[in-house]
Amino acid sequence: MTTDVESAIAQVFREEWGRVVATLIRRTGDWDVAEESAQDAFALAIVRWRRDGIPENPGGWLTTTAANRAIDRLRRAAKGKEKLREVAAMAHAEDPSDTDESGIADDRLRLIFTCCHPALPLDARVALTLRTLAGLTTGEIARAFLVSDSTMAKRLVRAKGKIAHAGIPYRVPPAHLLAERTQAVLGVIYLLFNEGYSASAGADLVRSGLCDEAIRLGRTLARLMPDEPEALGLLALMLLHDARRATRIDGAGDLVPLEEQDRTRWDAEAIADGLEVLDRALRRAQPGPYQAQAAIAACHATALDAVATDWVEIAALYGTLARMAPSPVVELNRAVAVAMADGPEAGLRLVEQLEASGALRGYRLLFATRADLLRRLDRRAEAATAYRCALDLTGNDAERRYLARRLAETSVQR
Repeated sequence: MTTDVESAIAQVFREEWGRVVATLIRRTGDWDVAEESAQDAFALAIVRWRRDGIPENPGGWLTTTAANRAIDRLRRAAKGKEKLREVAAMAHAEDPSDTDESGIADDRLRLIFTCCHPALPLDARVALTLRTLAGLTTGEIARAFLVSDSTMAKRLVRAKGKIAHAGIPYRVPPAHLLAERTQAVLGVIYLLFNEGYSASAGADLVRSGLCDEAIRLGRTLARLMPDEPEALGLLALMLLHDARRATRIDGAGDLVPLEEQDRTRWDAEAIADGLEVLDRALRRAQPGPYQAQAAIAACHATALDAVATDWVEIAALYGTLARMAPSPVVELNRAVAVAMADGPEAGLRLVEQLEASGALRGYRLLFATRADLLRRLDRRAEAATAYRCALDLTGNDAERRYLARRLAETSVQR
């Protein structure tokens, strides 16, 4: 029973954390009270659900419990009778049709737009939303941004403070102001998807709840901004990647590389949906980074097998992407594509240039990529060293097992 309860709480956390926190922020206007009250509710669930069983509506139970905790905190802090009445009303009735002037009945999307206010630095906007909406730890977000935990913690505190002091409203802005927040909102949704698709830490490689939530938000955003081709590009990219979700791990929970995945198990409906959305985006003739990435994903999704993959086209698309959105991570991916198109020596030269630049210092995939290319070149001792470096930097259990297997293969004496 204990295991069932803990599994249920873990699943509900993944699915409901963002909604509970977003609802509390809207009603209280206090980010810290919202997060702390939600944490209290989840902690209480562990105790109560073990004793009384899992409620029929776990999300509703958590929202009500968190609201009651918020009332207690606000009462102790003497925040004012009017605010207390608002939160008390929330504890007794949560109206799913509640909307602001934007007409968007989605607290989580409102939260993204609040976090992505142009008064905040771009990296702070994205980080704050991932922390609040997805419940990602400061460490997980820090790894996504390639900075230390302490640096990211300071950024989050500053961002919350600025929202409070500047009186940034909790709403989706009117249409004429959407454009100034688009880049950050797209970035938030994509990083949310990435953390679900390839978790930075923990036992599971894939966090399905985060993938589903990112795609849901992507669809909502595409409806909200029907003339924004990059919103369509992002949705297409997520759909095409997500189509491979079920084949990325085997029955034991171990990572399966792309070239070894069973393509007959890829989600044909999601691929068709993604290709249709991408086509709609491209017809607008306003190319952008998300459309370029979706085009790369389409090359993989439409190849009959690994051998049929058009790596020359993928390498060219990564070159285009690098010009649109210069990034060392993009350059690393381009190096992989070049290695597949022109041979591992060509890819390794690009990886070594990146390593020498120091731009990806401490990035696990830089070492994992270098190790794989060295292995393919039969430079086993060097490959083993690189695999050890990648292992030291990897927090996800499935990735660690994969790297350990590769390390063992390169370490076997002939």
